[in-house]
Amino acid sequence: MSGVTRQGVQGVRPGREAVSGVQMGAKKRPERRAGRRDGEQPVVGEATFQSYYGKPIINKPVWESPDIPGYLFLGGTAGASSVVAALAQVTGRPSLGRAAKVTSTVTAALSGFALVHDLGRPGRFLNMLRAFKPTSPMSMGSWLLGAYAPLSAAASFSALTGRLPRVGSAATAGAAALGPGVATYTAALISNTAVPAWHEGYRYMPFVFAASACSSAAGMGLVAARPAETGPVRVLGIGAAALEGLLMRRMRRSMGVAGEAFQESHEAHRFEIGAAALSVAGIALAALGRRSRVASAAGGASMVAGSALERFAIFEAGMASAENPRYTVVPQRTRLEQR
Repeated sequence: MSGVTRQGVQGVRPGREAVSGVQMGAKKRPERRAGRRDGEQPVVGEATFQSYYGKPIINKPVWESPDIPGYLFLGGTAGASSVVAALAQVTGRPSLGRAAKVTSTVTAALSGFALVHDLGRPGRFLNMLRAFKPTSPMSMGSWLLGAYAPLSAAASFSALTGRLPRVGSAATAGAAALGPGVATYTAALISNTAVPAWHEGYRYMPFVFAASACSSAAGMGLVAARPAETGPVRVLGIGAAALEGLLMRRMRRSMGVAGEAFQESHEAHRFEIGAAALSVAGIALAALGRRSRVASAAGGASMVAGSALERFAIFEAGMASAENPRYTVVPQRTRLEQR
């Protein structure tokens, strides 16, 4: 029997137990200063990380496995192998230099094949060369690969055939100059995306990729070169494999909540455990295999496999973090509170 006007409901008084502006379970707002109404309760509770119907907030990358993680691993091995080849040539280690040059050429070719296979057709890679954009890791990486691959191939051709030694030396030096960029630009590439488990690790990702590349390149040297010439790469592989594990742990801690994706994703967790086990085995075998060609080669193969699994772990963790809205929202709110 009440009437509704512009001023509200007329003729009805609220019951004695009626409470306005309170949400069940919401935290009470602290009392205000003198001169204001105190005891006021929030109408809306604290927001959570949930998204609309639990849907992902960002689009999951369309990259596929094993193409892209293989591309990340092979490109890093190629770039680091070119540096090893140049140092072996300078220090008079022909067997090691030849093995490193062939490794760089083969892995660079396989890396390009994996990238083109993921893109769908070769024309899409050529389209990336139509522009030169220094602020784009993808553009710079495409140009790096385009310039690096011919130099690496020329260096390998000269080393295997003995022809054009001056051209081979110049190509070796050129490939070594571009090698560090080829080995680490993919870290900048994935860190420049919105994928939480990749973007949040941007401070350490290039160093992780560099250590992983050195570990795999040194491992290939232990496998393919004569034992008498593998002393430097043995030290390099042991140090790089150990440093890779330490940097991975440091990177995960620096990610905050996004680092939990390495545990949430079963694939990433298995790959990471396998990478750690193989790296430890590679370090032990390489250290004990100074007098044994079999142990040295087994240690090198373990380092290569551990480096590859580490890239797969990073890839799978990124994919898992893109699907969970929690890894997108919580870091954003943390940065907002810090500001």
